[in-house]
Amino acid sequence: MSVETFSPSSSLISMTDSAIKYFESRLKNESGNLIRLSTKQSGCTGYAYVLDSVDAIQDGDEVVEINDNIKVAIAPNALELVRNTEIDYVKEGINGIVKFNNPNVVNECGCGESFSVT
Repeated sequence: MSVETFSPSSSLISMTDSAIKYFESRLKNESGNLIRLSTKQSGCTGYAYVLDSVDAIQDGDEVVEINDNIKVAIAPNALELVRNTEIDYVKEGINGIVKFNNPNVVNECGCGESFSVT
């Protein structure tokens, strides 16, 4: 028999190794190691992801510790929209882009800037 500990924030988001390396290098010169993930109504399908480097969490934010160097604060309005999302960083040609592998998405606009959920 094994015992599992339930951690509500552990299933919120995760990051690939590539995303971890990207955010660690990006946060290296910042005062804090906190990334804030929120959403805003945008585009033709509903919502857009917003990533900001911040110094402190805001009231109601859920914090996910990715590792010793990276913590992600998730805005209350984004919690259900991003639950179980994997954040990735991929190279497309000479450009690098942060991608959100979100199982909740049911529709995305053609340009990939906005999404909708059920």
